[in-house]
Parts: sequence; C-alpha cells; structure tokens
Amino acid sequence: MPVNLPAGVSAQLLDGNVVKVKGPRGEMSLKVDPDITVTIEGNEIKFTRPGDQPRFRSMHGLYRALVNNMVIGVSTGFEIRQEFVGVGYRVAAQGQLLTMSLGYSHDIQLMLPAEVTAETPQVRKGENPLLILRSSDKQLLGSVAAKIRSFRRPEPYKGKGIKFVGEQLRRKAGKTAAAK
Repeated sequence: MPVNLPAGVSAQLLDGNVVKVKGPRGEMSLKVDPDITVTIEGNEIKFTRPGDQPRFRSMHGLYRALVNNMVIGVSTGFEIRQEFVGVGYRVAAQGQLLTMSLGYSHDIQLMLPAEVTAETPQVRKGENPLLILRSSDKQLLGSVAAKIRSFRRPEPYKGKGIKFVGEQLRRKAGKTAAAK
C-alpha cells in the first residue's frame, strides 16, 4: 500500500536509504532499513521487501507506517488532549514550561521539547482542566503525553488523575457495608 503525498508535501530519497519529507509544518527524515527498497514515483512513496519472511514483512509494515506518520505530521500535525480529573487539579502552560498542580505538596514543572506546543484553554466552572498538546512528530508527542500522565495515573475507584479525552477507564466497586 503506497503512501500518498498530499498537496504541499514533497519527499526525496537520500543516500543510505534515508527518506526526507518536507511540508508546511516542517521537515522530517527517517533512515529505512537497507533490506526495504523505497521508491518515490510522482506523489506516491512505495515500499517493497525482498522476501516473505516474517522479519521482512514486519519491517515493511513498520517503515511504511513511520513514513506515513511523517507525511501526516508535516502536512496536518498531531494533537493529544488530556483531562485533569480531581479536586484542585490544575495545569498552566507558559511557553514551553508546563506547571501542574496534582494534589502533591508541591507543583510539578515540566519543560516541553521545542517540537511540542501546549495549550490550556479556559474551562467553565464545573469542568475539568484540559491540556492540548500539538506536534508534527507523533512518536515524540506520545512519549511527552505518557510522561505527563505518569505524574498522576487515573485511579480505578473515583477516576481521579490525568486521562486522555475519550478514554474509558476500568472502574472498581468500592467497599460495601457488611451485612449484620
């Protein structure tokens, strides 16, 4: 399955089997394994494998998906939304510095990488604070979001913690009064 290049996105194959993708949101490059053959024809990037062994099949799919994510990243970008559920849980972003109040005795500050932008929209009273992370690098964005979530994982009884918007949490029943 070829990777289609949308309008405004260009790709080139460099020495050493390196694919370079350039678009309106920046440029990214990836070194593809030498066993996988990459060809760029018109507005399509095609990948072929030398055989049908499991190793070649898995690398074929891996590099196709990584290059596809690069193309989407430089054209439209990626976005992750996180919700801070809990009394007094807050998040504020000043440039690349993220300040989170998560019920600990101190605020947690995290410096975001330059490729990731953070936004904290105003929420109405009664709604949970929201953090919106955007980047053109899907892998980096996912690891930053996982790092933020690791500061206060959602707990299974009340659901307090940092969760992704739309995520379904596995909840447990609390204690029940013993029959007398």
